[in-house]
Amino acid sequence: MSQVDIQAYLDTHNKLVDAIAGLNKEQLTWKAAPESWSVTEVLAHLADHNIVVSFRVRDTLAGTTARLPAFDQDAWVSRQKANDGKAADILALFRHLLQYNALLFQRLTDEDWEKTAVNAKGETVRAADIVAGFTRHVHHHLGQIERIRQAFAATLSQEAN
Repeated sequence: MSQVDIQAYLDTHNKLVDAIAGLNKEQLTWKAAPESWSVTEVLAHLADHNIVVSFRVRDTLAGTTARLPAFDQDAWVSRQKANDGKAADILALFRHLLQYNALLFQRLTDEDWEKTAVNAKGETVRAADIVAGFTRHVHHHLGQIERIRQAFAATLSQEAN
């Protein structure tokens, strides 16, 4: 019995697809302020984060003694020009990475899920914690996507008045 809800991890893709359903390019790339993220940038961040999580889990399973890496999410998003990308391409990568990781996760034993490493903050984390934390992180950003959608709609409403 897995210590991680692999299906909840996999379901993050569909939740993101549902969250952006019906949005056009303008809505996907709109930013409330230059330093704010667009919906597309949120998606890119989540894809980036899943790449990092993939590494962290594998390094933990390998018994690393090095600290697990952190990443500068704002720099990653801005310097890869994420807003110039396509949400569909980002979500395709995200889905494939989820599926690939799930294949690994399904092979893990309870003992594997208990393996630990030290994160960038110096905290000891289990492999299970890394995956569960990512799933929660996606849910946090689903709220952000909804707030961006509402802010865009409010801007249109103000312009109409």
